[in-house]
Amino acid sequence: MERTAQTLYRDFAELEARGVSDTYFEWAQNVAEDGEVLGLIEQLPPAKRQPNLVFAAARYRGAPEAGYPLFREWLTSNWSEVVPTVMDRATQTNEAARCAVLLPALSKLDGPVSLIEAGASAGLCLYPDRYSYRYATSGGTVALDPLEGPSTVVLPCSIDTIGVPDGIPEVVWRAGVDLNPIDVRDDKQLAWLETLVWPEHEARRLRLRAAAAIAATQPAELIRGDILEEIPALIAQAPAGSHVVVFHSAVLVYLAPDRREAFADLMAAMPDVTWISNEGARVLPSIADQLDSAPDGRMVLAVNGEAAARTGPHGQSYESIPPAR
Repeated sequence: MERTAQTLYRDFAELEARGVSDTYFEWAQNVAEDGEVLGLIEQLPPAKRQPNLVFAAARYRGAPEAGYPLFREWLTSNWSEVVPTVMDRATQTNEAARCAVLLPALSKLDGPVSLIEAGASAGLCLYPDRYSYRYATSGGTVALDPLEGPSTVVLPCSIDTIGVPDGIPEVVWRAGVDLNPIDVRDDKQLAWLETLVWPEHEARRLRLRAAAAIAATQPAELIRGDILEEIPALIAQAPAGSHVVVFHSAVLVYLAPDRREAFADLMAAMPDVTWISNEGARVLPSIADQLDSAPDGRMVLAVNGEAAARTGPHGQSYESIPPAR
């Protein structure tokens, strides 16, 4: 059942923004009780009503990062400018820090590795071998750096001891698919990615710029198209002898349920490919059924359909899920 705009914004406030962004928490909480603003949002197609997208489009057009009364005044006065941006853009948040929660799974694979990202955006998660990691555990901090030395991108992550990665894999090929791939060498496209970063998260914005600089020096092969149609062809292109990994983070949530299942079936039909998914707890029922507690705003990382960890939505935390008995 499709959630109403009111429920969408209430859930976003409580499950995603609370304690993470005071600005977005206040905006979403108030929008959920504001009939006039909800009426505007409900004129958008259901897939375009997401708080992340509406708020980012407003900020991209000049909305003040202020309290709700000022934001509301600006939004209702400039709605006609916000709508085209909402319709033309997508929530392509490309958080390189998600590599910190992908790495525990990647580090266990025999290499070298070929990475293929479904819903790649600008492809910043295709460079786990080029970033540094600082894993905070109960026993102290574990530092992992690329072979060539510390990176300009340092990813902090709190993690349980058993989840700490064994190392950083060798990546020999990287490619991705997106309906609208972003070229980080284009200033306007990079500006949209920066706007998708939540208001108070300046460290994330600086990290995005540093990751974009790395990607610009070694551009991945980013294909425009549908992930169900293009992923098999990319798998076929991967270098012989490499371990092929198809992964995605917060991507399938934007597909209709039947297409999510079709993608899961596609991955299950490829035994020589490792599939790593990092999605909201409700996105894939076969994975959700493995959980013993309700969704709490975190994502669920799974390897070949087996739930492995609950993860922070921006890669900030990793909690291992014991294997099913």
